[in-house]
Amino acid sequence: MILASIHWDVNPEIIRIGSFAIRYYGVLWALSFYLGYIIFNSFVKREGLKEGFLDSLTIYTAIGTILGARLGHCLFYEPNYYLSHPIEILKIWQGGLASHGAAIGIIIALILFSRKWKVSVIYVLDRIVITVALAGILIRIGNLMNSEIYGVETSLPWGFVFERNGEMFPKHPTQLYEAFMYLLIFVMLYIVYIKEKSKPKQGLLFGLFLSTLFTARFFIEFLKEPQVEFEKSMMLNMGQWLSIPFVLAGIGFIIFSLRRKEEKV
Repeated sequence: MILASIHWDVNPEIIRIGSFAIRYYGVLWALSFYLGYIIFNSFVKREGLKEGFLDSLTIYTAIGTILGARLGHCLFYEPNYYLSHPIEILKIWQGGLASHGAAIGIIIALILFSRKWKVSVIYVLDRIVITVALAGILIRIGNLMNSEIYGVETSLPWGFVFERNGEMFPKHPTQLYEAFMYLLIFVMLYIVYIKEKSKPKQGLLFGLFLSTLFTARFFIEFLKEPQVEFEKSMMLNMGQWLSIPFVLAGIGFIIFSLRRKEEKV
């Protein structure tokens, strides 16, 4: 079984100079923003959005993503520790980011952005989720390079032995499962956007993103090892409980979008 598996011992650091290191995760995170900028810029040109719209949106999204992901991890997964040591929340370089927190942070940031630019927040969300799906692919690959957030033991031939973490048995590469999931969602959303001639019904893309992403996340979580100790005694882990409201919200947005379409016919 071990011979049939993939032995993974990649150094997460690309280069180190003294105490400074460039890591795959950081490079892939930055690349996700760069590619997202390029894709959204194509939306700006297609739809004739105002000058400065994209630069402002990028800043709001970056801040919302980083703050949301960090606070999400600290408050959802280790609240006792971080509320007792609040200064540790600032040490983002030590790791600890949560995608559910990032989703909340992005939504809040876009609400503020939409008020400033006087545009519908749903209009922005319908387009930003396309770039978020692309970013998810790269970030999960970054998790793989860090040998983190992997699954339980498996006898499947594509199981990864994460040797850098001292693992001896193959584990589910759930980072790759999620990366593939994000790829499918990205392709689906982009096709819908193009087929709707850059004018999808309000809420449709956002609803599709939430419902498909967090449904997949819910089931993939069954293959993951608990991230924190208290999850071991839970019927559903924290990631699954946090996914449920996002799935329901996504279904709600899809229904809202389809009803709007029916009313216009």
